[in-house]
Order: sequence, then structure tokens, then C-alpha cells
Amino acid sequence: MDSDLSHNPKFIPPFIIRQELSGCDIVTGTRYSQGGGITGWGFKRKLMSQVANFLALELLKPGLTDLTGSYRLYKKEALDKVISNVRSKGYVF
Repeated sequence: MDSDLSHNPKFIPPFIIRQELSGCDIVTGTRYSQGGGITGWGFKRKLMSQVANFLALELLKPGLTDLTGSYRLYKKEALDKVISNVRSKGYVF
């Protein structure tokens, strides 16, 4: 979830329910499917997001609809595993 509240917190409980029912490690929200959307963005920002998603989807073929969004719920265990395998060179926080 972005800190500027561009993602509505009302979707957190449904994310949790989806994760509990499915047992999946990651639940992700999308702006580009039914029920998703974007508010408060100008034309240039929407266009940039759509172009970035199109390129990423065409090049990576991940089976997702929104690779540039950050509205996700991770299981703690899954996130711990990913973080423990990250090696950084340069600036980190």
C-alpha cells in the first residue's frame, strides 16, 4: 500500500479474507480489471502507467494485470523468505 493513500484501505479486509481462503502467499490488487480503477491521476500519469504495464506484460508474460501497482498483501513467512535472499549493492533502507 502506498503511503499517500492512493490505495483505499477499505480493501485490506477483503485481501485478508482472500488470502485466508486461498492459502496463497501474495494477494495483489489491480487497477486494470473490473472493480479496479484510478482516481486523482492526470492523463500523463495514467498513460505512463498503462504503457509501463503493457511493456512489462508483453516482455515478461507474468499472468497478472498490474505489474506497476504496489497494493499487495504478503504472508509474513513468504516476505521473510524473499528478504533473506535479497543482496543489495548500493543504497538501501
